[in-house]
Amino acid sequence: MKDTDHETRGEALLSALDNSGDACPIRPNYAVFRKFADWLATFLLCSSMIFVTVVLCAILFFLAAKGGGALSWEFVTEPPRNGMTEGGIITPIVGTLQLIFVSMCFAFPVGVVTAVYFNEYARGGTLKKSLRLAMRSLASIPSVVLGLFGLAFFCTFLRFGTSLLSAGLTLGCMVLPTIVTASETALANVPQDYRDAAYALGATEWQTIYGVVLPSAFPGIITGGILSVGRVAGETAPIMFTGAVFFAPGFARGVFDSVMALPYHVYVLATAGTNIEKTTPLQYGTILVLLAVVLGISMVGMAARSRLRKDVL
Repeated sequence: MKDTDHETRGEALLSALDNSGDACPIRPNYAVFRKFADWLATFLLCSSMIFVTVVLCAILFFLAAKGGGALSWEFVTEPPRNGMTEGGIITPIVGTLQLIFVSMCFAFPVGVVTAVYFNEYARGGTLKKSLRLAMRSLASIPSVVLGLFGLAFFCTFLRFGTSLLSAGLTLGCMVLPTIVTASETALANVPQDYRDAAYALGATEWQTIYGVVLPSAFPGIITGGILSVGRVAGETAPIMFTGAVFFAPGFARGVFDSVMALPYHVYVLATAGTNIEKTTPLQYGTILVLLAVVLGISMVGMAARSRLRKDVL
């Protein structure tokens, strides 16, 4: 009898809840809230994407309107002359490429080796924490401070002078945290099963890292290199103290020669204060060429990354 009474009371309670209309509306209200939140998030994300796209297009349109008239075959193949008011920018273009090459020759291998140590060999402790703190601190140092460091250390203490080598090493120090962070993330994303399989086949730790881990992580490592190239090509403060000059009669033929660079060339044209009407189109034309150089190098890097990713998969 008691079980029957309990079942009857339970059925009566459920029937009362269904008919009362107090508890059931919670579900429809919750569904409406979820739909509104989803719509709001989608609206905000789309608005952000549209805003960034509009700003980028506006900047490109502004630069094209200001400097498009200066672009020509002579502009990108001739050196500057007549007080930077005539000629082209081939000397700064080559100097920028030289700075990218020297800086990446230093920063890329050092950054990858540092990331391998952090992810594969370091087992925690004070040393690892201290090195990681130093790397994060290096990332937060302003570029002008790094330029003064390069002047004091590379130019004066090591006696490299104001040269391509000093400027390239300073830029390499500046982008080192970017390469280390991207490489360490790529190494951490390699599945542990890859390492276990290599160890099971009798490979040593170094053989596993060199033959299995690094090839698998290399597409992600290249991402750090691409980001670093963009920053190296566009920085002015580090090179104005260490290696860039207002005018050079030719290309740098050695690492101890001074160079012209596109960002410093723009800075000089914008601050010289003479023949503004003639130099203004050259400023914006130089900026367009600089963007094209960075974009071209980035596209080559992304194509190489995509090819390597297909080979890994």
